[in-house]
Amino acid sequence: MTDSSSALGQERAAVAEASRRLGAEGLLIGTAGNVSVRFDDRVAITATGAVLAELTADQVTVVDLDGKVVAGTLAPTSELDLHLGVYRRYGTGAVVHTHAPMATALSCVLDELPCIHYQLLTLGGSVRVAPYATFGTPELAESVLDALEGRSAALMASHGALTHATTLDKAVEHALLLEWACGVYQHAAALGKPRVLDERQQLAVIEAALARNYGTTHPVPPAQEGNR
Repeated sequence: MTDSSSALGQERAAVAEASRRLGAEGLLIGTAGNVSVRFDDRVAITATGAVLAELTADQVTVVDLDGKVVAGTLAPTSELDLHLGVYRRYGTGAVVHTHAPMATALSCVLDELPCIHYQLLTLGGSVRVAPYATFGTPELAESVLDALEGRSAALMASHGALTHATTLDKAVEHALLLEWACGVYQHAAALGKPRVLDERQQLAVIEAALARNYGTTHPVPPAQEGNR
């Protein structure tokens, strides 16, 4: 086994930092939840039983894509197969699973979080709720993988939420966005029936975002700059 202090050191530190941030944002409590990042054919993933809001790099285990531990002294999370399944099916770069309060609450009552705000298009649109299955089981992994088809996020019935992205930072941002959207839905539903963006409205948002390079900074056009 490779020396745990050197193997994928940066990735292990990044997973620990992301876990602490998610804890500080209120998306993780105690040992509930797990975070991972992929680097080539290795995955750095949180250890089972670790307090994620206080996680250190040495509490992050490195496994190969078959789940064999190649670095670290702690057993990986019980949701290891779920993380590896996401990497295998979607070729993504990072996975975040939380028991975030709003996301978990909605997972107990909804079959799908509808696209009530255009920012949900960042996650692919409406967010499906994977059917309930016991944590750590192949049944849970399979149902979540199916719910993620064409999406960057899924809710897990009576359990929590999962997001994935090309980078760990983006996966964390997706988790934060999902929790925000769940909160918006809950508040809107308390006032009345939430409006849902239809396909035409969603397409218009996508076209506008592409035309305006939405979500990124860019310089003032030369013509406008000359008029300052």
